[in-house]
Amino acid sequence: MIRALERKNWPLLAVIVTIVLMIVQLRLQHREWFCSCATLRAWVSDPASSHTSQHLADPFTFTHFQHGLVLCFVVGWLAKNWKWPWQVWLALAIEAGWEILENTQFVINRYRDATAALGYTGDSIVNSVGDVLACWLGLVVAKKIGWNATWVLFFAIEVVLLITIRDSLLLNVLMLFWPIEAIKQWQLG
Repeated sequence: MIRALERKNWPLLAVIVTIVLMIVQLRLQHREWFCSCATLRAWVSDPASSHTSQHLADPFTFTHFQHGLVLCFVVGWLAKNWKWPWQVWLALAIEAGWEILENTQFVINRYRDATAALGYTGDSIVNSVGDVLACWLGLVVAKKIGWNATWVLFFAIEVVLLITIRDSLLLNVLMLFWPIEAIKQWQLG
């Protein structure tokens, strides 16, 4: 236990505390632990299924991986004097904050009204934890492959998601803030 409290472990402990606090807040928002079907799955492939956002990972998990790709450079720029482990903590704290915000009734209703996510009821806690882990992986990958390769990877994921599920991170942001009925109809088609 004493070794865990050494200064070099503080960023990891901060990440764990942040995730635990996210889980507590999500429970306070009445989020379920996982799918009401009482079966926990690692992956759900159908983006329109009632199981989407209820298990560990689904096609939208890739957008949270993209969050990590972007946050690696945004946080690196904003906190350039911080050591990498603390930059990781800050990025994951931002992601955890998004998971909390994403699961408020306001945002859930916005998704239902403005996007093709007509039956969206919010994420389960397991799915939110999976999204934070995907972000963490995106951070690590971006740090390893560098700026240029990261943007190629980011846009490759965008294209694959657009082709396979008719949605992507950029399209999701667009539709959340500036809904376009023609895009919504294309997504539903």
